[in-house]
Amino acid sequence: MEIYLDNRALRQIRLSVSDAIEEGDTENLRDDLVRVFSTEDTEEIERRVDSGDIYDFISEVLEEWSMEDLDELLELLEAHLTDADIELKFGSPDGEDEPEEVDDTDDADDADDDTDDLDDDADDDTDDDFEEAGGDDDF
Repeated sequence: MEIYLDNRALRQIRLSVSDAIEEGDTENLRDDLVRVFSTEDTEEIERRVDSGDIYDFISEVLEEWSMEDLDELLELLEAHLTDADIELKFGSPDGEDEPEEVDDTDDADDADDDTDDLDDDADDDTDDDFEEAGGDDDF
């Protein structure tokens, strides 16, 4: 069986992980992790895991997590689901929703990189000069 986590779910998990690390508490993270799964996915997980309960299952994953980063948590979740013969995938089953790169680093400095690609419009002045001089009117 396959379970997909879309970009919305990954964003929610990322925010919850950040909060859990800051607060040192995983209770809200556990609740948020349970909520990212659909009712059908939750029922299937509960059928396949030893505890028979999604909250216990997520609690086991969180007990192993070092509370350091998102990637580790997702790897643990994926490993525990694999043990229950469930494959965790990112994106949507129809492929329309491309999986979002999971990165728990701060990307604030990446905003400066975008301005480097912008045209400074310095060459636009030559077009104006051409039109002012009568440019295409002579042809």
